[in-house]
Amino acid sequence: MIVVATEDFELYHDAVAELRDRGVTFTTIQPDEPLPDGTRVVVTSPADHVAALAADDGPGDGDTADVTVVRATGEEARRAVEEALASLRGSGGRTVIGVDPGERPGIAVLSGETVVAVFHVPLSDAVATIEREAADAVDPLVRIGDGARLQGATIVNEIEDVPVEVVDETGTTPYLGTGTRGMGDVLAAVNIARLEGERVDARDVDPTDGELQVIKNRSRREGDANRAIDESLARRVASGELTIEEAVEEHRDEE
Repeated sequence: MIVVATEDFELYHDAVAELRDRGVTFTTIQPDEPLPDGTRVVVTSPADHVAALAADDGPGDGDTADVTVVRATGEEARRAVEEALASLRGSGGRTVIGVDPGERPGIAVLSGETVVAVFHVPLSDAVATIEREAADAVDPLVRIGDGARLQGATIVNEIEDVPVEVVDETGTTPYLGTGTRGMGDVLAAVNIARLEGERVDARDVDPTDGELQVIKNRSRREGDANRAIDESLARRVASGELTIEEAVEEHRDEE
């Protein structure tokens, strides 16, 4: 069982909310109270002094050697809950982040075999989301699908300090029944996270004529003069050097 033992209101509030959202069995105590029987993980803050742990006066026969202590600030409540759950599962805390690339990538964070967080964000926010989730993880790994080549290459090339594997994403998007619209990218990301891939440090992609035309067509729709950007700007967009908006603005300035 997870026990939240803290006088930090923000940590208490956010950790309890996270645990309730996930349907986890837990209880709360004051730091100076004894640990309940069955305590396996204690979530507390760096400033808290959990008397039962310090005095080795824990649950049952008083042995707290098997109790895992997770210390976190209020801003780290979700990370603390994920670490506590990983400890309960005995997964060793390995975090794998699956990414289904595209204009709005699906991102799934797995600890062991358990999905602990999912996101569906604009491409411009994908790398920041991935790096934030990997920041406090033990031995993190990013697995990204090999579809949507241009967007995938942009993500791979911008990720820093986290190992990346490119995965064959064939068949990773499941059939979506009634009421599941918009979930395909996230579910594909979960499946991608569970597949082994090829380790890469960077990904160079030479855009096809068709991919460049798609970028030009988007620039025409998003511009205010119904004019497409030229091929050189489209290539810079394809490489991730510019966003569509930046390319349209640069094209406007050149006229």
